Amino acid sequence: MGDVELHLTRTVRAPVAEVFARLADIEGHNEWMPTRGSIRRRSTQTSPGPPGVGTTYEDVTIMGRMPGEVVEFGPPRRLVYHWWDSTASGKVKTEGWPGYTLEPSGARETVVHHDARLRATGVRALATPVLKLVARRERTAVLDALEKSFS
Repeated sequence: MGDVELHLTRTVRAPVAEVFARLADIEGHNEWMPTRGSIRRRSTQTSPGPPGVGTTYEDVTIMGRMPGEVVEFGPPRRLVYHWWDSTASGKVKTEGWPGYTLEPSGARETVVHHDARLRATGVRALATPVLKLVARRERTAVLDALEKSFS
C-alpha cells in the first residue's frame, strides 16, 4: 500500500461558523472550489437532508465519478470527508480522507488546519511519490480557493 499524509494551515478572514458552513455545503463546493488545474469538476450530495455524519456525495473528476461520505461532523470545529475509487468489481484502488480542523482567531478570522490522507493499493501504490505531489497541489488549491471565497 502507498500512504500519503499532508498537513496544511491557512488563516481565512471569516468567522469559524461561516468557514465550517462553506466546507460542509457539498453542492456549494461547486461555487468556490477550483476546477482549473484541479482533478475535481463538480460535487453532488446524493443523500437527502442537511450534511452530517453519513451524508453521501459524488465527485465528478477527470478520472471519473468517485463516491464519498462525511465521516466526521463536529460543527464548527471538525469535518472529515472520505472518498474512494473502486474497480468494477468493487475493489478499492485509491481512497482519501480530506479533513479540516478549525479554530477561531479573533472574531473574524479562522485558522484552518487541513489534513489529508491518501491510500493507494495495488499497482497504484507504486505511484505514491507522484500521488503525493498531486495531492499537495490539489489540497493547496482548495485552501487558496477557500480563502479567496471570503475576499
